[in-house]
Amino acid sequence: TPHCPICQNTEETIHHFLFDCPQYDHERFILHQKIGRKSTSLPFLLTDPAATEHFLRYVNSTGRLKPTFGDVTLP
Repeated sequence: TPHCPICQNTEETIHHFLFDCPQYDHERFILHQKIGRKSTSLPFLLTDPAATEHFLRYVNSTGRLKPTFGDVTLP
């Protein structure tokens, strides 16, 4: 959907899903605990091999993409 199902009238962008949506604060906290301040860097999350497993765990733990893609396989 173009709008976040949690944050009414907010466009659901990649940035919103990863960094802003309050629905995923707990998952985001865990991601931050695993990789530190770089957890707020989209380029790091998407390109650095050190982030891959933690990033995919975040995606899976939110459940947001599961209806479309199922669980994303961890490396």
